[in-house]
Amino acid sequence: MQWLDGAGKTQILLSKPGSYTRPRLSPDGHRLALNVSEGSKQDVWVYELQSDNLRQLTIGLSTLLPVWSPDGQYILFQVLGRIFWTRADGVGKPQALTQSKDPQFPYSFTPDGRRLAYADLSPATGYDIWTVPIDSDGAGLRAGNPEPFLQTPSDERHPSFSPDGRWLAYISNDSGTYQVYVRAFPDNGGHWPVSIDGGSQPMWSRTSRELFFRSGDNQIMVAGYVVSGNSFAANKPRVWSEKRTTSTGIITPTADLAPDGKHIAAIMSSELPEDQQARSHVIFLENFFDELRRRAPVNKR
Repeated sequence: MQWLDGAGKTQILLSKPGSYTRPRLSPDGHRLALNVSEGSKQDVWVYELQSDNLRQLTIGLSTLLPVWSPDGQYILFQVLGRIFWTRADGVGKPQALTQSKDPQFPYSFTPDGRRLAYADLSPATGYDIWTVPIDSDGAGLRAGNPEPFLQTPSDERHPSFSPDGRWLAYISNDSGTYQVYVRAFPDNGGHWPVSIDGGSQPMWSRTSRELFFRSGDNQIMVAGYVVSGNSFAANKPRVWSEKRTTSTGIITPTADLAPDGKHIAAIMSSELPEDQQARSHVIFLENFFDELRRRAPVNKR
């Protein structure tokens, strides 16, 4: 895990190497939730940036996609096809938020925390985008009645609410390749393309009218945008950083934008020469036992 900026400079964020995916910064930027794989299990861990403390939040649940509530008190995640919530401080046990026969994947809250956007995997239409009202009374989270936002024969995933809650960015493979689009929320029927050569993981800046995303070749891209009434228009995307995040496929998130809009917490491949060599070189030893006998001959008496 490293910090990445627009100049391509990197700085270690989490010094311990590991099998990390799906990083999500807390709303205040002081904590980082991420999936950590150990063997066949994948759990949610939370890294405290100031104290340099990495602690396990779930145990043996094979969890996916941690999502912070806007107040930073709760973390949502997917397990066994359902969405669960747990306290971010680790107190108490995870609780089910939704009930569905279809697998569900949480992604984004509205700024007020009163609605969650998630992807629903339907046998009929594949991945669709739904939203559900969320109520919090201090004792936990409760979900209302889910409502479909976008259902088509194509796959729609990675919904992300804008900082003002008026827009929802998402990805769709309607064109044959996953691209980033934006729709109004609530939906008015219009949709506006953002990416050109493939894209995933839309991330809204809180400090400027810019929408970040990851390209098909793992570069971080950014596009400015203009809002006019109920219309949205994105400028041509540009490369934000020449440095590429690690390759995990276009669907699995590898980065998250910091609250300052200037840094990204990114999973980067190791650049140590010995690591690069270990990944790209194979030593094949022929006639192993002949060589072993030559080096360590058996003494005959």
